[in-house]
Amino acid sequence: MTVLRKLAVTVLATVTLSLVAIAPASAYAPVDIVHTERVQAGPYGITVGFSAWPIRAMKSLDFTFMPDGSIADKSGTLRVAGPAIKPGRRAAPLVRHPRKRDSWGLDVRAFDDPGIYRFTFTIDGPLGHGEGTLDGVEVLDQPGPPLPLSWTIGTLPLLGLVVFLTVAWRRTRPGHQPLTV
Repeated sequence: MTVLRKLAVTVLATVTLSLVAIAPASAYAPVDIVHTERVQAGPYGITVGFSAWPIRAMKSLDFTFMPDGSIADKSGTLRVAGPAIKPGRRAAPLVRHPRKRDSWGLDVRAFDDPGIYRFTFTIDGPLGHGEGTLDGVEVLDQPGPPLPLSWTIGTLPLLGLVVFLTVAWRRTRPGHQPLTV
């Protein structure tokens, strides 16, 4: 009966931890826009929003693109050019932001290299075709220590765990225990 009780406690603990872990993921945080820029794409004005400013390399942030009026009767594409973007890359269609459904956007996007980036928008809608560019978006160096140092510090606990398990295994050696009567 104790085995059944242990199994029930284990299953209950697993289900409880799973529900606790799922709760934060299902409650999406709102997109906090801290900086905006205006772009004129033909007859359409677009407000470009950034969730962090200044932009840092290798740091994720949200971008929102809101044309004047709404996105309901419009479609468009976005082409990003800069140091971390391969030349000749095709324009990507503008899609709804997953957490700010009333605008187009990019969710948790990061740029790998610092430098100057350019966002080129092409919009089609009831007023016709329009194209506009947001030029000179500066991405600064990555925040924090250099990446190799960060990885080294981050792997130290894993190395400690491996050493601990090796020492514990060598001391106990499950197959080499003396028999006791």
